[in-house]
Order: sequence, then structure tokens, then C-alpha cells
Amino acid sequence: MENIRQNTGVNSGTVQNQLIKIIEDITSDWDTGFSGQITGETRLMGDLAFESVDVVHLIVAIQERFGKHDIPFEDLVMENGRYVNDLQVSRIADFLKAHI
Repeated sequence: MENIRQNTGVNSGTVQNQLIKIIEDITSDWDTGFSGQITGETRLMGDLAFESVDVVHLIVAIQERFGKHDIPFEDLVMENGRYVNDLQVSRIADFLKAHI
């Protein structure tokens, strides 16, 4: 996989586009019932039928793609000591932009 962190011009659009590619790769053979393109508004659980193990798979794929293994993902997936119910692609992209 391409390591995008080496590019000095990383911006929110680039991060979101890379994130969407990762999610498309993960879900390419799933029957989620989701029709259309994955966008910033797409929800992992609500739209793509992600389960907790799939979120872990996504986190590992993100770490590999961006070449950074110290991203504090617990800050993304937990709020007030509880796991979030769902995550939008744009929220993940904004989080990544702040941490890569």
C-alpha cells in the first residue's frame, strides 16, 4: 500500500479520499444493502453494517496506509467512557487529519 504520510501536501480531501478507498477495499465483497458511493456522510455501522471487529480491521488498515501506528483511536471510538454508536466517514477523516 502507498504510504500517504510521506506526501507533504496531505489535506482533508486527500485523507478522506484515502479513507474511502480503504473502506471500499474492506467492504468490496460484503452484501451490506448499501447502494451508491461512500461519501463523507456515510455511516460505518448504519450504512455499511460494520461490526466492532470490522472497525478494528479498518484501524489496522488506516495505520498501514498512513504509516503511523501511534494514532489515539480510542479518542475517536469512545466518548465519555462509552463506545460511540456510529461513525461517519467525514468524522474519521477529520480525526485522521488532526493526527497524521
